[in-house]
Amino acid sequence: MKKIYFILLSFLISYSLVAQSIYPGQHTGKIKQPLTGEVKAFSFDLNEIRLLDSPFKENMDRESKWILSIGVDRLLHSFRNTSGTYAGREGGYMTVNKLGGWESLDCDLRGHTTGHIMSGLAYLYASTGDVKYKIKGDSIVKGLYEVQATMLDNGQKGYISAYSENLINRNIAGKSVWAPWYTLHKIYAGLIDQYLYCNNQEALDIMIKAAAWAYQKLMPLTDEQRKLMLRNEFGGTNEAFYNLYSITGNPEHKKLAEFFYHADVLDPLAQHHADLNLKHANTFIPKLIGEARNYELFSDERSKDVATFFWNTVHDHQTFCTGGNSHKEKFIKADSISKNLTGYTQETCNTNNMLKLTRHLFCWDTNPRYADFYERALYNHILGQQDPESGMVAYFLPLLPGAYKVYSTPENSFWCCVGTGFENHAKYGEAIYYNDGKGIYINLFIPSELTWKEKGVKITQETQFPNDENVKLTVSTDKTIKMPLYLRYPEWAKNVEVKVNGKTVRVQQTPSSYIKLDRTWKDGDKIEVRYPMNLHLAETNDNPNLAAVMYGPLVLAGVMGTENMTAPAPFSDPSQYNDYYTYDYHVPANLQTSLRLDRKNLKDYIEKQKGLVFNVKSDNIRLEPIYKIHRQRYVVYWNIVE
Repeated sequence: MKKIYFILLSFLISYSLVAQSIYPGQHTGKIKQPLTGEVKAFSFDLNEIRLLDSPFKENMDRESKWILSIGVDRLLHSFRNTSGTYAGREGGYMTVNKLGGWESLDCDLRGHTTGHIMSGLAYLYASTGDVKYKIKGDSIVKGLYEVQATMLDNGQKGYISAYSENLINRNIAGKSVWAPWYTLHKIYAGLIDQYLYCNNQEALDIMIKAAAWAYQKLMPLTDEQRKLMLRNEFGGTNEAFYNLYSITGNPEHKKLAEFFYHADVLDPLAQHHADLNLKHANTFIPKLIGEARNYELFSDERSKDVATFFWNTVHDHQTFCTGGNSHKEKFIKADSISKNLTGYTQETCNTNNMLKLTRHLFCWDTNPRYADFYERALYNHILGQQDPESGMVAYFLPLLPGAYKVYSTPENSFWCCVGTGFENHAKYGEAIYYNDGKGIYINLFIPSELTWKEKGVKITQETQFPNDENVKLTVSTDKTIKMPLYLRYPEWAKNVEVKVNGKTVRVQQTPSSYIKLDRTWKDGDKIEVRYPMNLHLAETNDNPNLAAVMYGPLVLAGVMGTENMTAPAPFSDPSQYNDYYTYDYHVPANLQTSLRLDRKNLKDYIEKQKGLVFNVKSDNIRLEPIYKIHRQRYVVYWNIVE
């Protein structure tokens, strides 16, 4: 019987069309609604890309162990508790070891992690093909199906959550409550991902019933009630319903997505007015991802303009050298980077959502500026969020000189950035390659294999980047194929060198562009590219004398030791589990924050040593990429003394 089960399961897996999130070109066979917005590039499905050995794959492997270590019964406990679903007892007592932190039974956000983990498991399954991720995802979905059935029996019309529907009622009434629709979004997104990635029909059935409940709940509301409700954070609920509509074509799902249009936030952006100061950043960004989906599905030019204007505003006026943004989760006054270098900068969720928005914008016009930003934020923030020793993740990437990364705990944190961390480190393959229907864009230099089934071609990328400047691409194909390859020429590079089968190709392009190689390729053809990496400064946008040292796309930080440091996971005391706003880094008073340099001759002052280690000779300061620095103090922005 077991053998028959695995044969059937293998059959289902082989016909499962999976992909990361919903971007143009993905989910063939499952997306019923065609795109009407103009796009120039399409995303590959995650199951067409395999990561090869690299720091990215190491992060993914560590994260997968954490996800697999959290029992399904523990993830379902609060759902079962709320619905009264029987979960099994021993001696009359529940045997489930309850989760803590933001998943505790007294937290308004409980259940959000289960949604993130459904997405993370789906991405891991797509990225690896390993059935263990699908099996665990199926188990979670099965449990949620039973919970929803219990609620239906009790007259709750499809509601699915780890907390009572009364939290939604409080939100509608404008009463004190954290963010119930935010949490529902994570569950909805996880269910949609389980359907798209893992071919789980039950997940889609749950989501359709949940949408029916939401429609009955929301449509009778007055406009004043709606406005009051939308003042509270609701994550990407609009995006989730647009994505559901793209699958079902049900006009009720489109109407639900439109219901979450937040006029107070989006209308000023449509007028190109961006007063973002003190606005909660991660409340804002998902609204724009929803607008991006509205453009792609319905050619709404206003939505396209709003999303683009917002991205440019955040990128140009709010973004630190690492690609992150915000102070204590809120946007800062425009062009005031130097005044906001605190221990609470750069919420990781913000960067996660900015990268999601960036992918949509890149698909629309293939502007290499989006790829440049994606690379910078990926390497300097997302890759370095995870502690390689414990696998735990950081809420903030602090820029206070002398601060350090503060990590979560395995079972007593479950912050929002833990949730997005379960997704981030499972989907590194998502933005390496794109296609325009004819050829392939190579946007990121990450060891990987791309199989473009439609064209019958495979690209293998071998590189030690950023430890090494060289990238080698090998073409594998059963028959010759005429196809352009678009090699990204990064903004930080100069004098890029390209060879095809050992012969030098003349490069006429300039930084932040694409080198087009349009030719007939045969099996075994090789492309060798050298991307020279140089030292340069990233000045704050309000003080040219305060700057970070960079090497190519990498932010180099000063490694400043461990004096007076608390343990890297300081929240072992339950009273401090959520003390990330007031955490005291106890920075030594004598910490050095200045460097003596000549801006025009950085190489004379900064010596490259083994690997990615540098030494500032005038001050004897050790510099390393910020993503590699863990469990030590660091300095990113320096007072530059000429």
